Amino acid sequence: MAEDVNRDLRAARRADTEVRIIEAATELFTEHGYVATTLTDVAKRAGVGARTVYVRFEGKAALLQRCLDVAIAGDYHRVAVPDRDWFQQAMNAPTAGERIARMARISAQLMERTGALLKVAQQAEAIEPEIAERAQAGRTQTHQAIGGFFRKLAADGLMSEENVDWVAETGAVLGQAETYLLLTRTTDLSVERYESWLAETWTRLVQPHS
Repeated sequence: MAEDVNRDLRAARRADTEVRIIEAATELFTEHGYVATTLTDVAKRAGVGARTVYVRFEGKAALLQRCLDVAIAGDYHRVAVPDRDWFQQAMNAPTAGERIARMARISAQLMERTGALLKVAQQAEAIEPEIAERAQAGRTQTHQAIGGFFRKLAADGLMSEENVDWVAETGAVLGQAETYLLLTRTTDLSVERYESWLAETWTRLVQPHS
């Protein structure tokens, strides 16, 4: 019993330490950028020893990636986005309108959580091959997830199967992080307006055309 309690306490302390490090790193990355942020700075703001950060994360690139993973998911659980309940609810809602509204809401919330960090990651891609590789993998996963969303609409009889590949490809591009970042750089689009724009644009994609 005592051994189980001690094991639980150690796990809780490790989890608390990870949260503090990731919160501190997220703040510093978004405040100062990737290059100017050091692991020593992160340790100081998190209130932990520098060695703790170095041991827990393989390097600054790995730390940024973990910060992004947490921001994307919205929590510290290591569960892929397509496997989460809220994603599955969007994939399986009874009508096309409800599915699109749910997916647009998910996308907007995700961009709100990750937008600042994604800008940091874009800057880091040029100097960190690991980040560039993970970023490209993330784009591919997003493309597959959103493309799969539209293909499932067609398979479930909620949109025409005509031009389904084109709809899936186009819809996936619209849902990429780079599209959101471009919109916010070139317009005064808020997260709320982005959600409305995405829902309306996706809806027009799936509507039958005469």
